[in-house]
Amino acid sequence: MKKQKYYVVWEGVTPGVYLSWTDCQLQTKGYQGAKYKSFDTREEAEKAFASSPYVYIGKKASQQSSAPLLPTFGDAAHPLPYIENSMAVDAACSGNPGAMEYRGVHVASRQQMFHYGPVYGTNNIGEFLAIVHALAWFKKQQIDLPIYSDSRNAIAWVKQKTCKTKLPRNERTATVFNLIERAEKWLRENSYTTKVLKWETKLWGEIPADFGRK
Repeated sequence: MKKQKYYVVWEGVTPGVYLSWTDCQLQTKGYQGAKYKSFDTREEAEKAFASSPYVYIGKKASQQSSAPLLPTFGDAAHPLPYIENSMAVDAACSGNPGAMEYRGVHVASRQQMFHYGPVYGTNNIGEFLAIVHALAWFKKQQIDLPIYSDSRNAIAWVKQKTCKTKLPRNERTATVFNLIERAEKWLRENSYTTKVLKWETKLWGEIPADFGRK
């Protein structure tokens, strides 16, 4: 059984003690001057968090961990293609309409952060719901990272705060329309600074949240 580690973030998006490496990355990757370290026990981690990071990581280690990890576009000859410290969302549908599900995946670690479904719907609806789910999830966690989607329609629908599906509303689609209404309501009632970006499949390959069923 893998031993539990505790990750202290002294300087990052939201400083604190975290229980997984992915959560630590969400707070530190791409954050200029980030300072963090893992500990074997919660007691050690909490003691370290209450102290100066230099007691535990030293200036040399601090400089290494503080290096910016976001893609740098200043070197035009070797630009990185996308922001690694981000969330990718995608949907899959068995038939269209059919059994639809969607999920969010942390791009750098490829760890699944949330999953919903299956429910009867369409792929476009799933793409729309996935973006809104990620926006709401980030706001609740007080995290602000880019969200990638490979669906131009879904990105446009989110901006317009309306899911423009042509799926008929009936008894079979009642559940997914309830989800759509909740998502549209969230968009109307909430503001956010999170960037929703287009994943360029032709340049970067399949989006990391892809279900691999093509």
